Amino acid sequence: MIIVRKAMNALPEKQKGVMQTLLSMIEALEKESGYLGYGFFCDIEDKNVFNLISEWEPRQNLDHYIRSDLFSVLLGTKSLLCEPLKFQIFTVSDSEGRKPSMPPEVKEPNSSSKSIDTVYSNSIT
Repeated sequence: MIIVRKAMNALPEKQKGVMQTLLSMIEALEKESGYLGYGFFCDIEDKNVFNLISEWEPRQNLDHYIRSDLFSVLLGTKSLLCEPLKFQIFTVSDSEGRKPSMPPEVKEPNSSSKSIDTVYSNSIT
């Protein structure tokens, strides 16, 4: 599974515009191939800071999204931000708490190693 974190620090007078842009993208994002889910969070100490967390499988579908017009809309918010968009991609090799349903005859693999590998982290200017 691939987890993407996008952090945005909006100009105070543009905070509402950033939030409306993010909310307007969610319906289209849900239609993207390989998209598993999202979380949209506003910082409790600074209402101008937003984090959008999304989950993808496989990486090729995420790459397609990054090249899409929908992602370009996100990049278009640059003028509404007081610092560059922060974009991180994590590859999760194992997780707890959310496991796919498996038929009873299939045994779950026994894995003692759990890791998250940071694949990419960058500010987009």
